Amino acid sequence: MQPIEKLEKQQVGIRLPKYLIEEIDNLTKEYNVNRTDIITESIKAYIESQKEQLFYKNFKNSAKELKDALKDNSKLDTLDEFLDEL
Repeated sequence: MQPIEKLEKQQVGIRLPKYLIEEIDNLTKEYNVNRTDIITESIKAYIESQKEQLFYKNFKNSAKELKDALKDNSKLDTLDEFLDEL
């Protein structure tokens, strides 16, 4: 849950393609919500998706670096030995 300070709203202007506005308006009728709610939730979902992709990309890169480091330092047989060396 976000602190109250972060929940303060600020108005912004955006331009969207007409087909997206039509789709948003269809959703407002179907789910009985307003455009702002749909756009806000969509942006939040997009941001979370991007953060998740970045996390897994960084994790994958870190795992590759660790694997390469373990290969280069063949005298260390386990991750614990490698971490002890660090």
